[in-house]
Amino acid sequence: MTTTDTPCSRPETGPAITPRRVPRVLSIAGTDPTGGAGQQADLKTITALGGYGMSAITAVVAQNTRGVHSIHVPPLEVLTAQLDAVSDDVTVDAVKIGMLGSVPVIHTVKKWLTANRPPVVVLDPVMIATAGGRLLDDDAESAMRDMLHLADLVTPNLPELAVLLDVEEATSWMQALSQGQQLADTYQVRVLVKGGHLAGDHTPDALVTPGATTPAFQASAPKIHTRNTHGTGCTLSTAVAVLAARTGDWVASVAVARSWLREAIQQADLLDVGGGNGPVHHGHHLADLVDRMVQTQALTQGVGSDAATDAGHDGSFTQSLWDQTVDVRDRIQKGAFVTSLAEGSMPHAVFLDYLAQDLLYLQDYSVALAQLAVRAPEEQWRAFLAEGAAGCARETAQLHTTLVDTRAEVSASRVTSEYTEFLLATTQSRDWAVGVAAVLPCYWLYAWIGEQLAQQAPGVSAAEHPYAAWISAYSDPVFTDAAQRARVLVDHVARGVSPQVQEQMRTAFHRACELEEQFFRDPCDRGGPSREPSGT
Repeated sequence: MTTTDTPCSRPETGPAITPRRVPRVLSIAGTDPTGGAGQQADLKTITALGGYGMSAITAVVAQNTRGVHSIHVPPLEVLTAQLDAVSDDVTVDAVKIGMLGSVPVIHTVKKWLTANRPPVVVLDPVMIATAGGRLLDDDAESAMRDMLHLADLVTPNLPELAVLLDVEEATSWMQALSQGQQLADTYQVRVLVKGGHLAGDHTPDALVTPGATTPAFQASAPKIHTRNTHGTGCTLSTAVAVLAARTGDWVASVAVARSWLREAIQQADLLDVGGGNGPVHHGHHLADLVDRMVQTQALTQGVGSDAATDAGHDGSFTQSLWDQTVDVRDRIQKGAFVTSLAEGSMPHAVFLDYLAQDLLYLQDYSVALAQLAVRAPEEQWRAFLAEGAAGCARETAQLHTTLVDTRAEVSASRVTSEYTEFLLATTQSRDWAVGVAAVLPCYWLYAWIGEQLAQQAPGVSAAEHPYAAWISAYSDPVFTDAAQRARVLVDHVARGVSPQVQEQMRTAFHRACELEEQFFRDPCDRGGPSREPSGT
């Protein structure tokens, strides 16, 4: 990766990118009534990647997975009215431009774009039909070239790249890279060079920038064998636009968009849409989330229905466990850790010590979850526990390693060692039901503490609160949903075991809660870290 393309730079001066969690993205393109390409694909992509989608239609296209039947181009004043309606009322963070079709349409979009240029402009020059024929006449191709300087990124396939340069289509990856660099240098625009049309068993892609000697990003992966690739060009260009507006980083945006699209192609056959070249699965990464939501709701409806489980406030086994730990929770809630964290008054050294111990704890907790996943009797719980183990690793890397002084050697405290040894032994050698009861407090207590802190500290989400990131992580709806699912798991398991095993589950849960309380208290009691520099 080169450094020629800084995260928020653009070849031509324009508005700087201010990363926005939910970017407002406008698609200017044609339609596809079967949903795989054009506006429909763009809007699905924008939503799937966390943006807010808007559209201005350049052409009403009657097409399906087998081909195009007819195209109707609305009057130019209709296109202008659509564009003005958006820009008069909404701040646009990114624009993706697709099918334009004619010189008048190109000029109309160019005029609007010149007056309303957003921070991110991605141009997908739709110029070549699937069968290989040119969609634009010579004048329209020339007008398209005149638009390139208004874009931040151009995403032609290899036939379109050749047309833009008026050369023969590349037949090798090195030739494609050379053509991409030539286009970038000529029009001072980033170019996403896509090698999907090349022969061979791999598909390379690269991001080239003006004046560079090497690509800013380059990757290659095995070709995915499926005929369902309808709309991949529309989808990829839109994905990069959304991610660039979210992150301000073109290299990261291309890398993530490429990875996301590959998974969408890999799962395309699941859709079973049409008899020709079907669409990709834009919602592939959301399907599992919906399954988990439905699964959790279905299981929750059955919680407490078995009279063999002791009833709590909601008739569930886990509620009875919770009620029996009120003394432990009271100590946690009133202890120095929670109160000073809510106030933001905890000494930084104490918090760093806690995080250092938490890093060590999470490493072993991830192993404990993985051990339970391997032993799980049902696939749904195996997937949940494996996901939890992987989540520990991700959260450790994303949050804690940015806060802990990694230049110092950290050793586990007595409390940390006692807690992790208990979890590892219980999840490895005890009854599986006892193991899942032992790991529940980490989910449930952290979610409960996060909720308590969010209620106690009005400014907890403010940037000036020193521990806002930690608190937000554990009061996040995704984490609280995981805690609820862990509770559903324990209730589900408890209904199928003997009273003797239920009692062992109670003991394991209570012991884990006690160790959690000691884990919170320990850094405050010690007053800070006891670490030795590593010498680096």
